[in-house]
Amino acid sequence: MKQSITLGKVTKFMGLGFLSTFKDLFTGKLEKEDFKNFLRKVVVPMASILLFIGLWFLGARSLYNVEAEYKIQKALTDQGPEAAEALRACIASGDTSCQPNTLPSPSQVWDSYMSLLKDHQIISADKAAFAEKTAALNEKRIANGENPITYTGRPSFVDQIFRSLQTVFAGFLLALLIAVPLGIFIGLSPTLKSSFNWFIQIFKPVSPVVWYLLVFMIVKTLLIDSNEDSSFTISFISVGLCSMWATLVNTAMGVSSVDKDYINVAKVLKLGPFQKVFKVVLPSSLPLIFTGLKITLSVAWMVLIAIELLAQSPGLGLFVWEEFQNGANDSNAKIIVAMFVIGVIGFLLDRLMLTIQNAVSFDKTDAI
Repeated sequence: MKQSITLGKVTKFMGLGFLSTFKDLFTGKLEKEDFKNFLRKVVVPMASILLFIGLWFLGARSLYNVEAEYKIQKALTDQGPEAAEALRACIASGDTSCQPNTLPSPSQVWDSYMSLLKDHQIISADKAAFAEKTAALNEKRIANGENPITYTGRPSFVDQIFRSLQTVFAGFLLALLIAVPLGIFIGLSPTLKSSFNWFIQIFKPVSPVVWYLLVFMIVKTLLIDSNEDSSFTISFISVGLCSMWATLVNTAMGVSSVDKDYINVAKVLKLGPFQKVFKVVLPSSLPLIFTGLKITLSVAWMVLIAIELLAQSPGLGLFVWEEFQNGANDSNAKIIVAMFVIGVIGFLLDRLMLTIQNAVSFDKTDAI
């Protein structure tokens, strides 16, 4: 019995449980309850995905027809029957110069996704060629104490994704470094809690746009003599200030709600202030702190797009805005590609925080 359980765990760990379920399904050995779980966890999600894609396709086709008919009627009214027929023929031929620019279909979004990947490969090749050409010259410049020549071409879509990730993690780290220590002090002292409560309640609901403008005023003054691009600095500081409030509030709540018996034990053991914080307070308040950190990371990823747009930082926010301003035939499809990428990365960041929380949280059953 123990061996079969172990084999089952190994099979599940190796990702073969899904295959064994399919095998049992087709051989008729699948139990009724397992069959229900299979339907709920595999068939229903797949059906919902297909339904979503189908509704998306029908909606895109309907909007395409509405836009096409409007353009043809407008041409008929403004230019006459010949122009209207010519436009109808152009639309039917698939010529990109006259296609309605509305909600793209799933296939158009996929084509744009592949186009962005191909564009990334071309830009990566250009970067490699540039680095090879300037390698010897840069070695001389570095030896002479001069700055090396850097690639100044446009970033690819993948480069912009990594730039956004760098910005959000820098902002998240800033929020953590500010909110957790301040939350601990506030949670340990009722006086500090009363002193800071008005500050939190007033600044917590402030819009990301306002935080960006405030940070922009300060950073542009501090870096007034610098030739460096300040967009990254402005972006990650704005993201950190916008998103830190959930961690600050949850840390203060977690610390203030630590069992008084634990505090009394720390006093009996004559633990110093730092020992009390790191050995008693923090372990007891970790669940609430991590809840705040999860919310902070989610908020940081959401406000990042707007802040990158305002700061003109070459990330996903600027990519979406430039495609919207571009108005090309495939711009809408590229915006939807960015939307899916933003959603998937947000989901993965949430799963990452949950994994870290489960790894560091104390489970009472471990002590039994």
